[in-house]
Amino acid sequence: MNTPMPSAIAADPVTLSLREALALLDDRITGRVLIPGDPGWDDARSAWNLAVDQHPAAVVVAADADDVAQTVRAAKGLGLAVAPQATGHNAAPLAADGGLADAILLRTHELRGVEVDAETRIARVEAGAQWGDVVAAVAPFGLTALAGSSHDVGVVGYTLGGGVSWLGRSHGLAANHVVAIELVTADGVARRVDAEHDAELFWALRGGGGDFAVVTALEFRLFDVPVLSAGMLLWPIERTAEVFAAWSEWTGGVPTTVTSVARVLRLPPMPELPPFLSGRSLVVVEVAMQEEPARVDELLAPLRDLAPEIDTVHPQASAELLQLHMDPPGPTPGHGDGMLLAELPPAAIRAFVEAVGPDATSALLSIEIRHLGGMLAPGVARAAASVQGMPEPGVTAGFDAGFLMFGAGIAMPGNGDALAESLGRLFSALEPWRGDTDYLNFAEHARPAGRFFGENLERLRAVKRAVDPTRMMRSNHPLG
Repeated sequence: MNTPMPSAIAADPVTLSLREALALLDDRITGRVLIPGDPGWDDARSAWNLAVDQHPAAVVVAADADDVAQTVRAAKGLGLAVAPQATGHNAAPLAADGGLADAILLRTHELRGVEVDAETRIARVEAGAQWGDVVAAVAPFGLTALAGSSHDVGVVGYTLGGGVSWLGRSHGLAANHVVAIELVTADGVARRVDAEHDAELFWALRGGGGDFAVVTALEFRLFDVPVLSAGMLLWPIERTAEVFAAWSEWTGGVPTTVTSVARVLRLPPMPELPPFLSGRSLVVVEVAMQEEPARVDELLAPLRDLAPEIDTVHPQASAELLQLHMDPPGPTPGHGDGMLLAELPPAAIRAFVEAVGPDATSALLSIEIRHLGGMLAPGVARAAASVQGMPEPGVTAGFDAGFLMFGAGIAMPGNGDALAESLGRLFSALEPWRGDTDYLNFAEHARPAGRFFGENLERLRAVKRAVDPTRMMRSNHPLG
């Protein structure tokens, strides 16, 4: 059927039941509408984190941008909120406390198109595109995107939150390189915003998250990365204190061409893991280095002097970076959270090791600390944009912090308390060095909006009032 939607849906929803109104929307759009009890309902409402239980009033699986606009207009008439979601990463704050009960969960994961203009080095990606899609599309042109650490991370959510990539210290946040955004605002109108058109909304979207509109496509810059070596150095967990101390000191002298992560892993026996990882507890340093091999060897010498058991660092194409962090290959039940660290002095390392090192009782599978700085510092990012003639960065230009920590474990029946206690001990241990703000994409639990945006919060709220005065758009980290 292709039944026109009666004006009663928009003007007088009381005349129709919600079920009837949604059935009419289903007839009108190319995609599909699901309500509780429909076949496929549980799959449609699932988040990437399978431990998150989402219960919206309905789910719309959009097939194109027009479906998005139709859904927003219908929701407005029905008095429902709209919660955009592609892959469903970082959904826990959105689902908490019945936050979706009065909302249509608008799934955009089927909008996977990627277009590449190799001459201008610009990619246009649709709302549901994942980083695996983008990397596959740009690699034949010898170009690189500022991708996340896993193939199935959604491009839009990652970028709206900021976007910390393996090239972050040399290129800054992915959000800083967005040149245009296509979206549907709460009035159901499709717009294209950039530095010259709706500049305030363009500013707010780049690092301000998904609280303003439903993004249907992004355009962003691509890069030429002529040389790259990447890989990991691995030691038994008993050497955690030694490795973290050496790594922390090492980060103080590396150029911005080097991005690295130090992490502790407690891996269960899993047949999909190689034997040197399966069932082991380890300390690992992962590196991505935009340097010639000889210079890579020179820079890595202090870490290699610690005689790693495994050393996989080798020259490679940037597409291989999607495998470096060894993220789960698909949706997984988990419990985790992150925090920014202003610095990582010896006392902080001792506290970290006490919380998650070889002598700790921890249920967390992975606890990582990422080195920031370079172009991830907001002042440096703004100065570079001015010199290079780029648009001024958005609300999250970078981080006034030296490091970014994230801890997580696999949620299984019976281990919820142990995971929460382990994460709590880790956060308490590092609290003295906590940064003044938090990073949107690594905040898996609700935070006051001021923790993300500080002095920019009131400016963001003014944008929200202008484009969504009834607060119809619902995101995982609302402006409050």
